Amino acid sequence: MSVPVIAIDGPSASGKGTIARRVADALGFHYLESGALYRLVALASLRRGVRDEITLSKIAADMEVSFLKDKVLLEKDDVSDAIRTEACSNRASEVAKLALVRQALLKRQRAFRQPPGLVADGRDMGTVVFPDATLKVFLTASPEVRAERRYKQLIDKGIHANLRALSRDLEERDARDASRVVAPLVPAPDSQVLDSTALSVEQVGEQILNLYRQRVLGGRS
Repeated sequence: MSVPVIAIDGPSASGKGTIARRVADALGFHYLESGALYRLVALASLRRGVRDEITLSKIAADMEVSFLKDKVLLEKDDVSDAIRTEACSNRASEVAKLALVRQALLKRQRAFRQPPGLVADGRDMGTVVFPDATLKVFLTASPEVRAERRYKQLIDKGIHANLRALSRDLEERDARDASRVVAPLVPAPDSQVLDSTALSVEQVGEQILNLYRQRVLGGRS
């Protein structure tokens, strides 16, 4: 029997990271935040002033990365906060359009699939990285709520943010992610679409856990 995977995809600030961590903890599964890998490549791009696809794909393949419980290390440097800035987020969206970068990161992402199971969040977890996932969820929310969530996240971390600018950036990023040629942001045909606009983190997490249990009990794990 293959290692079960719950793939949670969705646009930026849809809450998929928070939800995915909760579901992983509830099940005792491993957790993959695939977006962090693209953010790491983006950070390297910003720091080194590099934009060409071949160089960035080599960085993606060779960078030394460690994911600890509350920290992300790049070449042993704690970059947990650096990869969460809006500049890094926007560059990550640009980097994600590059086919060679996506190809270089695919093997890294699939290596997270270890017993007893994996919860992976991103934009193409159910369509490209884990097409055989036990459960696929596409998590979304209204643009206004997503902008407010991102604003609160940044303010709570002491990072200056402007709500109007965040709304504009999210809109532009949505357009880039949905229209890119390689692995566009779209729900997998067999995914469960959940709108978290009016739901709490606990409610969404419980819905996903219930869907997973139903899938497993139905013999489709």
